[in-house]
Amino acid sequence: MVEPFIIVDNVSKKFDDKYVLKNVSFIINEGDCIGILGKSGSGKSVLISMIKGLSNYEPTSGKIIYRVAYCEKCGFVDRPSKVGGNCLRCGCCLKLIEVDFWNENKIVQDIKRRVAIMFQRTFALYGNLTVYENIMEAFSRRWKINENDITKKALELVEKMGLSHRLIHVARDLSGGEKQRVVLARQLAIDPILLLADEPTGTLDPLSARMIYNMLNELKKENVTMLLTSHLTEGIEILSNKAILLNEGRIEAIGEPKEIVKIFLSEGLEDLREERPLVEDIILKVENVKKYFFSIDRGIVRAIDGVSFEIRRGEIFGIIGVSGAGKTTLSRIIAGLTVPTSGKVLIKVGDEWVNMSEPGITGRGRATSYIGILHQEYSLYPYRTILENLTNAIGLELPDEFAKFKALITLKAVGFEESHIENLFNKYPDELSEGERHRVALSQVLIKEPILVILDEPTGTIDPITQKYIVKSIKSVRRELKQTFIIVSHDIDFIMKTCDEAILLRNGSIVAKGPAIEVVKHLLPEEKAS
Repeated sequence: MVEPFIIVDNVSKKFDDKYVLKNVSFIINEGDCIGILGKSGSGKSVLISMIKGLSNYEPTSGKIIYRVAYCEKCGFVDRPSKVGGNCLRCGCCLKLIEVDFWNENKIVQDIKRRVAIMFQRTFALYGNLTVYENIMEAFSRRWKINENDITKKALELVEKMGLSHRLIHVARDLSGGEKQRVVLARQLAIDPILLLADEPTGTLDPLSARMIYNMLNELKKENVTMLLTSHLTEGIEILSNKAILLNEGRIEAIGEPKEIVKIFLSEGLEDLREERPLVEDIILKVENVKKYFFSIDRGIVRAIDGVSFEIRRGEIFGIIGVSGAGKTTLSRIIAGLTVPTSGKVLIKVGDEWVNMSEPGITGRGRATSYIGILHQEYSLYPYRTILENLTNAIGLELPDEFAKFKALITLKAVGFEESHIENLFNKYPDELSEGERHRVALSQVLIKEPILVILDEPTGTIDPITQKYIVKSIKSVRRELKQTFIIVSHDIDFIMKTCDEAILLRNGSIVAKGPAIEVVKHLLPEEKAS
């Protein structure tokens, strides 16, 4: 029989002379995921803040009772199912106690340290620290952890949250969905006995929201107790085993999530699911870009003349044309290496658009480190092993175990079999085939976690068999790491096999734009011959 974990007993809360909660009562059992549904202003956030024990949220009347396993010797708190077991901190026997949560004492503080919360619209991260540093900082605040175990547990969280391709990104440059996943990872690092999620997907696009729902669902399988608030019916239906409908501070109904959702919608309370924005997946905007040079013998040279296009996240985008068409100039402008004469190049870093035409750390300097370029004449460090080529040789700023983990993930993404990677780590570049070296060189770019990769003539003089490996590796990286590519090439077959969309440049202007297989139909005979 499941015993109560938290008892919310006839709680009311008044701010000034207005009640925001009135006579609220319900029970949370261990392993429950209870969804609290209600329109904005119904009292959801107040209730969850009260259960967390935040300042100024003490009940005006009523009680919140925590029933926990407690170690009287060292103050360690655990889930009620651990009663009778040994304390993980000192080994003593854990006893069942009931705590009036708002009756301030030491035990309450011990409980608070084991309760995690994800706030609405608030990404509680250290903005200047990387994802790795944010997660490790959270582990450092745990009541107890074996030093030898920290890296292993942190890496498990990184994989669980789908953040292995964002480890060295600073938190401020992440998208909203990525920030929320780092927040969740930090909360899970404290091994909470209760996870409170206050509108965890309210500001996210549907794709990011679905990822958060999936991760919270995985936690349910681990018997983590959760309390979720939302005004969106989708999250309540996906996650909850029980739901509560709040309306103007009162409980209107408690029961099965689908039934509570039906009541919520039948009463005309607005389901805001359809109002959420569509996924804003455009990552690059090139707007009327021009680049003019002056030549003594030729006068004004229009290298790029009024070029505009957009690239979506996860797209493989081709820029094709003969030599002198403007491909290299355009790719250098996108990368921030060449300043356009006029027009704009905007790249999305996190949730912000960065103008690559503007100088300085608030302009293109903000984005250049997130743009990876693999040149046709790439080179590896010949006297360094493959692992060294992917870690200390390129200044990867991660501890050894994290760096090796990143190298493994990246080599898998470009198509190497995991069973062969350990052996590959100890080899030198001259021991690899041309195709293998190309994939390692691509890994060298990817391991720095770019949001956009530019491949400059990636096939060059490579034989057709090796070209097939390169096509596979690019598509594998797109699938595994959700990577976005720009491929600059005159190789028509390669573009058709690899790219989703493309533009055809001729004398600095776009003469065709659209699906790659359609764009190549606009090539002139001499362009095909090139």
